[in-house]
Amino acid sequence: MIGLDANVVVRYLAQDDPDQSAAASALMDELTETNPGYLSLVTVVEIYWVLRRSYGVTAARGGELLDGLVHARELRIDRGEVVRAALTAAESGVDFPDAVIAELGRGAGCRHTVTFDRRAARSGAMHLLGAARPGR
Repeated sequence: MIGLDANVVVRYLAQDDPDQSAAASALMDELTETNPGYLSLVTVVEIYWVLRRSYGVTAARGGELLDGLVHARELRIDRGEVVRAALTAAESGVDFPDAVIAELGRGAGCRHTVTFDRRAARSGAMHLLGAARPGR
């Protein structure tokens, strides 16, 4: 098993750099179920973030691409259950990274995760933390 950095997987998915995309594709083609690639949870979130921010991929398409990685027999995904739960939450409008954070908290036994991010709170993934009181 070999670890894969986000930039290798993004080049494979985007096919936007002739040399790096070719190298990434050749590597991905060599992976097998018995000799898989490994994606850490941080790498998975970074892949999503780069696709959204740098490549303008929609949230839905980003989720589809991650789902394909999660189900690839040639890949092992760190905390795969967290990623799958976050992808399910993302289908209902929760931002994938927020869903990962909330799911990790649940798995650690947290009652909930608090945030100042109104969108994350509206989605139900987190609870909005009220404004701090003056002097505190």
